[in-house]
Amino acid sequence: MKSTLTVSLTNYLDAGAIVAGASGLSLWKDYLGLTEGHLGFLNAISANCLGAAVGAIIGGFLADKYGRKFIYTYNMLIYMTGVLFVVFAVNFPMLLAGFLITGISVGVGVPASWTYISESSEINNRGRNIALSQMAWGVGPTVILFLGMLLAPPTAGESGGVLFPLVKAVAGDVEGAALNVWSSRLVFASLFLVAFVAWTLQRQLDESEEWKQSKAEGKKMSTFGSFGQLLTNKINVRTILFLAGMYLTWNLVASVMGFFQPHIFETAGGVSNETANMLCMGQWLIIIIGTFIFSFFVDKTNHRFLLALGLIFGLAAWVLIIGGAVNSFSGLLLFTVLWGLNSCSSVQSFYALWGTELFPAKYRAAAQGIMFFLVRGLSAVWGIIFVYIYGENGEGFTTAAILMAALLVISLVIGMVGAPDTRGKSLEQITRERYGEDL
Repeated sequence: MKSTLTVSLTNYLDAGAIVAGASGLSLWKDYLGLTEGHLGFLNAISANCLGAAVGAIIGGFLADKYGRKFIYTYNMLIYMTGVLFVVFAVNFPMLLAGFLITGISVGVGVPASWTYISESSEINNRGRNIALSQMAWGVGPTVILFLGMLLAPPTAGESGGVLFPLVKAVAGDVEGAALNVWSSRLVFASLFLVAFVAWTLQRQLDESEEWKQSKAEGKKMSTFGSFGQLLTNKINVRTILFLAGMYLTWNLVASVMGFFQPHIFETAGGVSNETANMLCMGQWLIIIIGTFIFSFFVDKTNHRFLLALGLIFGLAAWVLIIGGAVNSFSGLLLFTVLWGLNSCSSVQSFYALWGTELFPAKYRAAAQGIMFFLVRGLSAVWGIIFVYIYGENGEGFTTAAILMAALLVISLVIGMVGAPDTRGKSLEQITRERYGEDL
């Protein structure tokens, strides 16, 4: 349990980086005079998309070649560097560099994290531990959005957060947009502190026993050898297509919500920055509580049923939006609740679980790296497309919402067709059943 919580700090920092950028997006837009196109590029290279994609394919292979602990020894140093770029950004290239460096670090850490948790879990609590790690994806945004709400500047006629006087004190002799953006800078500074704690704790982790056993048996391969087997073995290719297809179609929706949700609430919904952050924070509280409850059932309940349940909640949320719910506070509130319930029994939870179960130890992290690269890379492209569909002031949001609902339907179909039966089986048993004795 201790190792699960320690490793899960990576998930906190992943989601925290995405939401920290999202919560202050309008503030950076005003400060630097950015367009929706600029925002699309920020999303595209961030921890939400391309930055994480590039980091994942690097981190996956490094974790298989040098061990899971290798990632935990150095990766947080990269994350802290990226965060500092954002904290002190005075122009768009600096901000872009900060988002990219932070995103790469997030991507490096994710395959190792899910793999380490799965390999260090007992048979009957593997799903629970993965679910608990997903809770950190809820804790991170909740804390970040709470800080964002407390530090929020006065916008849309509201007075601002109770800690905005602190922002003024730290910012010094600046006014207007230059003052307001300090709310976002301080939120990112909090991530630096958590990353330092994570680096301190994660360096103390023991290496994965399964990775050490794989190395001792001579199964550890070169980077290119591992990559070659992944893409030439038919079982691997089918598994990658299934998992990446299911996760991609869901993540195209989730990545937009992770980065643009407060911005959408402010522009299409017409609420203030503080109110947008409050709604999103409430959603993440639902995710934390719901995922905790989910963790008690995931190892005992049919996975296909739980996956369908989450996606049905998500579809209901977007059907509501298509019907015009974005135009009222009550509609935004109901959407927030439904999308939060979707994320409790989310596609990402099952992708993380199955992605570690369905591949052998010798290239388990590398397989996740490839899939994460595909998913987050294509999400980067979608993020750029989305801002043009959405428009400068949300005029195309209904069209975007219809596309979101269609993507969730595709994810549901793929998940129902391909869901494996792995409950109650050890990783070794699953590998033998899928690949035989002579792997």
